[in-house]
Amino acid sequence: MSRRMMSPAAARNRQPILDVLSVILPERARILEVASGSGEHGVHFAAARPGWEWQPSDPNPEARDSITAWREHAGLANLRAPLPLDVGGIWPAGPFDAVVAINLVHISPWEVTEALMARAAQRLREGGVLYLYGPYRRDGRHTAPSNAAFDADLKARDPRWGVRDLESVVTEAQAHGFMLEQTIEMPANNLSVVLRLHA
Repeated sequence: MSRRMMSPAAARNRQPILDVLSVILPERARILEVASGSGEHGVHFAAARPGWEWQPSDPNPEARDSITAWREHAGLANLRAPLPLDVGGIWPAGPFDAVVAINLVHISPWEVTEALMARAAQRLREGGVLYLYGPYRRDGRHTAPSNAAFDADLKARDPRWGVRDLESVVTEAQAHGFMLEQTIEMPANNLSVVLRLHA
């Protein structure tokens, strides 16, 4: 049985995310992905951009097994072995050109977002990018009924989870030296949030 996990959401959103990352990141870049999950994003991105050194990570052993299996299947020299990184723990040495967090902020306690901002600010080079992808509330309201339903489902699974207010996330990022560069509307009522580190 294959250890390669498959996520329908990853299959749908990987190309739209790659399109954004290709615009905001240089041709050659060292990128740390946190909470990589199945590993499908990293394989897709590393295959499309051979100048990117893609470092996946996940605290879940099953996820790391899947990432490893995808990596072995793809045979990409620029896709690194997954790290057992907990966002609140010890991060690999920088500097990185980008830190990427896809569908993390809403499926974790708020403290994880706080740790993400603090650690990313320490590991990114000046001018580096923190890229977030997922659903957000804007001006205190959900952007679609489906997001409101998703938020209720998340809170039922863990009351510490939930769709965050974009403004709260940006405020937390700014406290660590990030500036909101742009928000980009994505499929299925998600957003790409591009935060850039300034000195």
